[in-house]
Amino acid sequence: MTTTASPSPGTPSPPPGLRDFYENPAVPVASGPSRTLRQARMLARALGPADASGPRTVLDIGCGDGTAAATAAPLLRGHRLIGVDWSQDALARARTRLPYAVRGELGGGGLPFASGAADVVLFSEVLEHLVDPDAALDEIRRVLRPGGHLMLSTPNLAAWYNRALLLAGVQPVFSEVSLRSVHGRPGAEVVGHLRLYTARALREFVAASGFAVVALEGAPFHGVPRVLRPLDRLACAAPSLASILLLHARRT
Repeated sequence: MTTTASPSPGTPSPPPGLRDFYENPAVPVASGPSRTLRQARMLARALGPADASGPRTVLDIGCGDGTAAATAAPLLRGHRLIGVDWSQDALARARTRLPYAVRGELGGGGLPFASGAADVVLFSEVLEHLVDPDAALDEIRRVLRPGGHLMLSTPNLAAWYNRALLLAGVQPVFSEVSLRSVHGRPGAEVVGHLRLYTARALREFVAASGFAVVALEGAPFHGVPRVLRPLDRLACAAPSLASILLLHARRT
């Protein structure tokens, strides 16, 4: 297995060493297609079609190369999608897929949006990269209107195969001990994961940050060896065992 390919974190601005890491064009910035499509469908169900009241504003924070928002776009016709990232390299790629892509950070001076400006925040596999996830969710909550939607995805520390790997004394997939190379676990890609969540921890963390959790679903991981992919898809029926956690919450 390889670690999940993830968008470059548009949020908050990392320390100098991490900034150099994420500005490296060789670092993957797109996630697996199955996860991206499942999350897009969750978002479409939550938001519904555009109506007479006008389009809703969807911010894809940490948009990376724009894959997640571009996948959701056909399901969200009539709504306004805006990609946000601090990486200039990622934004250059995102602008080939999205009509709007702007530079912004969750840290420092905050995002370049007024309080309550967004109806939805799409936060796709960014949380695991953050030094200060609490401050990140505080800023996301600020830009969301009351009742606005948070669609968040992140790798699952307690994925079914990670449980077996830990029992065998092997470092879990998705976890990383170095920005230079992989040590002690399957896979070869280093993508800069700093934090990992179980389903229970993710629910509790998001709820403590001022959100009401609506749903938690599972998604498969594209890096699972082909022979094990049927099992990985089956595990999605029990999100606590799934490779990827897809969480829908609303701002309280």
